[in-house]
Amino acid sequence: MRHYLDFEKPVADLEGKIEELRHLSEADGINIADEVARLTEKADRQLRATYAKLTPWQKTQVARHPDRPKARDCIATLIAEYTPLAGDRAFAEDSAVLGGIGRFRGRAVMVLGTEKGSDTETRIAHNFGMARPEGYRKARRLIELAGRFGLPVLTFVDTSGAFPGIEAEARGQAEAIARSIEACLSAPVPVVAAIIGEGGSGGAIALAAGDAVLMMEHAVYSVISPEGCASILWRDAAQAPVAAEALRITADDLKRLKLIDAIVPEPLGGAQRDPAAALAGLADAIGAALAPLLGHDGPGLIARRREKFLAMGRDSLI
Repeated sequence: MRHYLDFEKPVADLEGKIEELRHLSEADGINIADEVARLTEKADRQLRATYAKLTPWQKTQVARHPDRPKARDCIATLIAEYTPLAGDRAFAEDSAVLGGIGRFRGRAVMVLGTEKGSDTETRIAHNFGMARPEGYRKARRLIELAGRFGLPVLTFVDTSGAFPGIEAEARGQAEAIARSIEACLSAPVPVVAAIIGEGGSGGAIALAAGDAVLMMEHAVYSVISPEGCASILWRDAAQAPVAAEALRITADDLKRLKLIDAIVPEPLGGAQRDPAAALAGLADAIGAALAPLLGHDGPGLIARRREKFLAMGRDSLI
């Protein structure tokens, strides 16, 4: 069953009528092909019009859609011969961060991803994609392992942020995130990061400080969630739509500000409507971003990456 967002109600009504007509046709043998075609065309026009003018807050809702492809879907579809690697070799395994070795289009790679889960059971199992320190220490371990064996690193980011619990703070959450960012920046191999849903705070940057940062068309990427920002500035989470507008969290905004490198188009209506097509487009974008990086040696990659991020501080962003 398809999940509809609040602003998709006109589309939901039309597609509901189409389904009703199809059921009637099957039950009574009535030929309603012309009426179904008319309503289908109308629904497509409505969907196109709706998605052509999404607000930042509506894009946030799309980025959080439960049916969007998750990190495990990206790995299952894009990575062949995937072998998961677990644990940080210091405390525990963290299911919010997936990682392992596999092949992307025949090339051996290290892959990492933050996994939110798609239903109640998997969300709880993966802690809603909110990693604890051991998750970021695992990420650092695997990135360093990739550097030793000359494996490009691919990351798929979808998290509202790092886990904020007191036990995470007691185990050094901030230090673990900082070390993961450091590992990305100092890796002597290509690092290609993709924001596939929600890129929240340092929990996202920890896996996204790459040579190339890609962003799905309806993904969002920000230092804080709109609700968190609204709670701090207005002490009212209901102001989240206003905060989303001010934060400049959409792919278009971030590309214009030169904080990401490329936008990956999504099928009409978002990746959740056609995950296979969305992942095919993502694979092509990763391939295009990775190819030119393979010609650089380790010191060259590190110097290039350093210059890229330092330039963000030198250039005016507003």
